[in-house]
Amino acid sequence: MDYRFYQKGIILALLFVALSQKQTICAQTFDQWRDSLTVLAKAIDQHPQSVDLRLRKAAINIELGQWNYAIEEYGRVLLIEPRNLTALYFRAYAYEHLRSHEQAKADYESILRLVPSNFEARLGLAMTYRKLGKSIDALDALSQLVQFSPDSAYAYAARAGLEVELKQYDAALYDWDEAIRLDTANVDFRVSKVDVLLAMNKKTEARTLLNEMIRMGVPRAALKEWLERCK
Repeated sequence: MDYRFYQKGIILALLFVALSQKQTICAQTFDQWRDSLTVLAKAIDQHPQSVDLRLRKAAINIELGQWNYAIEEYGRVLLIEPRNLTALYFRAYAYEHLRSHEQAKADYESILRLVPSNFEARLGLAMTYRKLGKSIDALDALSQLVQFSPDSAYAYAARAGLEVELKQYDAALYDWDEAIRLDTANVDFRVSKVDVLLAMNKKTEARTLLNEMIRMGVPRAALKEWLERCK
């Protein structure tokens, strides 16, 4: 079992985003997706101003990994509705897959100008800054995420993950404590805190936390790596 939170946690956060943006589409085969695209294209020809049809088509483009087509379709949506948050967010998502980070950044920033507290866009902006090598800007974006979402364990966790990368261990320890306080049952958070304690050479505290996790029901075997590092 992999208890390393940060990389997996970011993926989970993005999955949460996808589910939260009204772009949910049912699982189909490749041929079924292509057939759906054909049907939608014909419908769009008849109703070119339909935002709903264009969003559905773009969602299938993303499902098929057709990032450029998706970007084009979201662009058409935004010509009709310049403030459409779904189109802005998922166009940024598509830009990220093409490593067009500056364009993704611009879309996230557009969302935040409209809705400064938008969790997903601010998280996306922070991750984009990381990919651009702008760690300080990323950290600032995550601090703003915490300010806007002080009750979100994942906001603290995302910031802690970056602080660990920057070797800001005291700050990371505080954020993991806050994440654990807000989500006491989350084992990933606790193991991530253990990693920080070990990086700070606080083996006794790390071992105490591991023992607490074992009492919570986490199998000792799953924690073997960290228990060994506490010796």
